[in-house]
Amino acid sequence: MGTGTSDDAGVFRISPDLALVQTVDFFTPIVDDPRDFGRIAAANALSDVYAMGGRPLTAMNIVCFPVCDLPKSVLARTLAGGLEKLNEAGCVLVGGHSVDDPEFKYGLSVTGLVRPDRVLTNAGAREGDALILTKPLGTGVLATAVKGGLATDEDIRVLVQCASTLNRAAAEAMETFPVNACTDVTGFGLAGHVLEMARGANREIEISLSAVPLLPQAREYAAMGLLPAGAFTNRAHAAPRINVRGQADPILLDLMHDPQTSGGLVISLPQAAAAGLLAALARAGVPAARVGRVLGSRPGGGLVITA
Repeated sequence: MGTGTSDDAGVFRISPDLALVQTVDFFTPIVDDPRDFGRIAAANALSDVYAMGGRPLTAMNIVCFPVCDLPKSVLARTLAGGLEKLNEAGCVLVGGHSVDDPEFKYGLSVTGLVRPDRVLTNAGAREGDALILTKPLGTGVLATAVKGGLATDEDIRVLVQCASTLNRAAAEAMETFPVNACTDVTGFGLAGHVLEMARGANREIEISLSAVPLLPQAREYAAMGLLPAGAFTNRAHAAPRINVRGQADPILLDLMHDPQTSGGLVISLPQAAAAGLLAALARAGVPAARVGRVLGSRPGGGLVITA
């Protein structure tokens, strides 16, 4: 499985019962605290392995650091934060690479393991499936508020807690359920990643705006216009395949396109199994919600958003 499916990671079979999951991700800081930045970046990089049904095995640091502009203690604290999350995931740091760069960037290349018959893709959604989201939306808006100097200490705490939480518990909870498709919500926003699922399955997917959970203050900041530039790009790209029904709140529609950093998983599984998975997620401490359903066939896929 490679780039052709627009999936979250590449998968390479190395034996009849074992395959490698490989992914890479890095970005610029979204918070001021270096340790928190490292924790968020690591959780984000690990997420793609969980979205494919895999278990992270090894990781390598990727660092672009302005040696002459920032103290090395910033880099040390960032790497320590990343290592903290790798340890939590049971993933071994085996090395990495750094370059001198005017703009600080950090992330990881992660390799995981998965059984070939247990690989989850973003293309397997079936008609009648329920759609479950495992994290609230709003990290992009809150990060924009941080950059604008408007976020409170509590806003920053909420952002860091959400973005640094591993998707491990959610991935482990869904292992015993008949999941048909899975992806994680990152830079394309919830609408963009659900559209990828719809395209992969050649189906229409419905999302109920009122069911989508939001981080505290996310709606308020979005109403102030604190949307990242990527939200507008996402919306323009997705608009031709989205059908909005009813009197939808325009602020909530904006948040459907909010680029997420280390967002939750979107899980597609039969309606009959949805209540059981939601209960399992709740027991694991995952604040999941049923946000939509998979409708009938549509070549190229499509998204219906209802109020």
